[in-house]
Amino acid sequence: MTEIVKRKKALSVNPLKASSTLGACLAIMGVGRAVPMIHGSQGCTAFGKIFFIQHFQEPIPLQTSALDQTGTVMGSYDYLVEGLNTLAKKKPALIGVPTSGLAAVQGFDVEMGVREFRAAHPEHDGVAVVPVNAPDYAGSLESGFADALLAIVRALVPDAPGRAGERRRQVNVLAGAALTPGDIEYLKDTIESFGLRPVVVPDISDSLDGHLAPERFSPHTTGGTPVSEISSLGLAAATIVVGASLNEAADELRRRTGVPDIRFDHLCGLDAFDALVMTLRDISGNAVPERLDRHRAQFLDAMVDTHFMMGFTRVAVAAEADLLLGLAALIKGTGAEVTAAVAPAYAASLTRSGLATVKIGDLEDLEIAARQTGAEVLIANSHGDAVAERLGIPLCRAGFPQFHWFGGSAKAWIGYRGGRQALFDLANILTAAERGEVHPYRSVYGQKPEYRRAGGVA
Repeated sequence: MTEIVKRKKALSVNPLKASSTLGACLAIMGVGRAVPMIHGSQGCTAFGKIFFIQHFQEPIPLQTSALDQTGTVMGSYDYLVEGLNTLAKKKPALIGVPTSGLAAVQGFDVEMGVREFRAAHPEHDGVAVVPVNAPDYAGSLESGFADALLAIVRALVPDAPGRAGERRRQVNVLAGAALTPGDIEYLKDTIESFGLRPVVVPDISDSLDGHLAPERFSPHTTGGTPVSEISSLGLAAATIVVGASLNEAADELRRRTGVPDIRFDHLCGLDAFDALVMTLRDISGNAVPERLDRHRAQFLDAMVDTHFMMGFTRVAVAAEADLLLGLAALIKGTGAEVTAAVAPAYAASLTRSGLATVKIGDLEDLEIAARQTGAEVLIANSHGDAVAERLGIPLCRAGFPQFHWFGGSAKAWIGYRGGRQALFDLANILTAAERGEVHPYRSVYGQKPEYRRAGGVA
């Protein structure tokens, strides 16, 4: 079993984690015609919005209740009611209300605030409002995302345990924070190849995939899972849960609907995706499509092609728990070794990572461990850039946020196609780093054409 080394420092140096408030906002943005409104100060929301814009390279419909000093001291229920009333006039299908650390320290009861809004403005009863307790000082992006999904299930999915299977071809998918828009798009294509109809909650592949919307401006998300589809989750034949962080939300959905679920810690690497394909075969009753067999053969060929570069490579990884489990499985499946692993917050699933040790910490902890173990490549979000530069090793960007880097949010890591491309990317990074016992020789004559022009060499 993996040893979990807990944090002992009094502060974070070069922080790794993104806040749980941002995770809750990300989950809400996977719902159609939705808008998250952080109950906190304008500064809290502005910083979060910058991260989202840098990562997705898209306009982000993120709002705030604009809590100020007066509201912090005297009470902020009026701020929430006024903010919800203003947003509800724009006719969204859903407003998500994650709390910030400021509101949580104040002792604000967000659920009571929503009840006060309902009592004061019954004209907005057609707008769903989902309160989420996700203060940024607790947990991380992954836990905030999971809390928001749990709140969405509680608010929008009715108790109907006797109707499971009425839509025999519908398969629910609870998609965790580790999945990129590219991952979810590939997952939906795979499910549809079996003749099934996936309903993904939340579906950021439809809202944050980088598309030009027909509207010149929209105050809410363009794309995402419609609220009406979420209310129909109880009619599905099965639910596929991707991410151990979503277990509580999956438990709640199964209790409300009676729909059986199949849970995966991740879908990275050969074994995990093989298990998903066999599950889809059993649910649909159809044979595995030929193109999936072809994709699997291509993945195997990529493993053969890259094994000389990947074999015994020492890798350092910093990521949220779900993503860390997936990356560790993918890396170990190629013959490489994870010699340093850091997660920003504790999760019980980390004990199943198969690694010797996982440190709960920050990027300083990763830098120290990577230097001690002689890591040759670093996998982390864009905040790991400076760490990789100091270590003198290349960085492969994964996770949130990725800035100054186009297409990071669209990249797929899961399945046969995603795993194949990840292997190619890592092998190319290692090749460019000129790793090996014998470095290539470069002639001084070939390096200095201006010297030859000056007459130094005939």
